[in-house]
Amino acid sequence: MMTAETTAALRAENLGWRVDETTILSGVSVAIRPQAMTMVIGLNGSGKTTLLHLLAGLRKPSTGRVLLGEQDLVETGPKERSRIMALLEQTPSAHVELTVRDVVQLGRIPHLGGWGVGNLGRRRSRDEGVVEEAMASTGVADLAQRAWSSLSGGERQRVQLARALAQEPQILLLDEPTNHLDLRHQIDLLERVRGLGLTSVTVIHDLDLAAAYADDLIVLDSGQMVAAGPTSDVLTPDLVREHFGVNGEVWSDSRRGFTWRGLQP
Repeated sequence: MMTAETTAALRAENLGWRVDETTILSGVSVAIRPQAMTMVIGLNGSGKTTLLHLLAGLRKPSTGRVLLGEQDLVETGPKERSRIMALLEQTPSAHVELTVRDVVQLGRIPHLGGWGVGNLGRRRSRDEGVVEEAMASTGVADLAQRAWSSLSGGERQRVQLARALAQEPQILLLDEPTNHLDLRHQIDLLERVRGLGLTSVTVIHDLDLAAAYADDLIVLDSGQMVAAGPTSDVLTPDLVREHFGVNGEVWSDSRRGFTWRGLQP
């Protein structure tokens, strides 16, 4: 696993994005802490997915920039970017019938090319090893020959996580990965991500899960960043009351950090 010294730094400087005359995101400056689990929270329409897509290089900023290491992300080619960052989309889909192994093998695409004919066997052996390890670490090895279309929502998310890990990323980006999952599978997925030790940025709407798993939080409201930092500093009753419109109580737990109880409008 990458160390903090070798993990590429990811940060945003005065980041903004507009559609026609509508500002979706503006003035976001934040540094993602290496090997920390950072979560982005905010009400619907606050710009969470937009921020994630800008950090992933899927959209070109209208203002500001995203830096991967010391390089502007817009100057980084898709293949190079995909060797460093992997994105887990909110609603993954496949338009052709694929097996689980096929889906996970897609993660090796950024690493193809640049090999001589004599090294072809070695490359295939390494790719197969990485795919097997990714499936084992996400608990889907026994599903390898199953059709993607036959999987449950929780199984699909774990397979997509395996596909992302097959990219061997330093940075993992996830867009509401717990959506449509029952509580058991939500916890399972976040436990697996946290156990990887990678730098991760996760968009999430559930404050309980954010409180329980995030090392750091980024809070968005109406397209602007209103807070960022360690979860214990950011997630306060005053902040939730002001930006989420509910009252709550924060309590400390030695295993989970912080969580919420007694939320009332």
